[in-house]
Amino acid sequence: MTEKVRLMVNGQEIEVNAGPDTPLLYVLRNHLGLVGARFGCGLGLCGSCDVILEDRVVHSCDTPLWSVAGKNVRTLEGLSSAGEPSPLQRAFIEEQAAQCGYCVAGIIMNATALLERDPNPDEAEVRAALDGNLCRCGAHNRMVRAVLRVCATTSAAETTR
Repeated sequence: MTEKVRLMVNGQEIEVNAGPDTPLLYVLRNHLGLVGARFGCGLGLCGSCDVILEDRVVHSCDTPLWSVAGKNVRTLEGLSSAGEPSPLQRAFIEEQAAQCGYCVAGIIMNATALLERDPNPDEAEVRAALDGNLCRCGAHNRMVRAVLRVCATTSAAETTR
């Protein structure tokens, strides 16, 4: 049984016709064409599907649609401005912080949430924030450097926007 659910995605109010238990990941990818969040494990363990719900990171693969009704969801696509990557996304590019790239969207979303809470984290705090994201390629150290790089080169207001 489907029903209409309203939510905000990247600052735009949308209405989706789907089953209330449909995973948010499926709604983002299949209904809205937002493919930054990826299907990894389907169990909320790997972080490749991470998005920001209100002000916290959630695994969209195991977040049912009913739980996001009326709430604001931000995806990787919502971080850029006028087609330009955010400072954090630019830092990932400059540090070559993606090898296969599969995990990067979830890692960037976790780093974004961290930088919104604390615009100047130390290396240990960055590593702790990214700990729930699996990267099989071994680019994790470059990702940590990218987050620290954006902290060193950007004002707090610009860090994630």
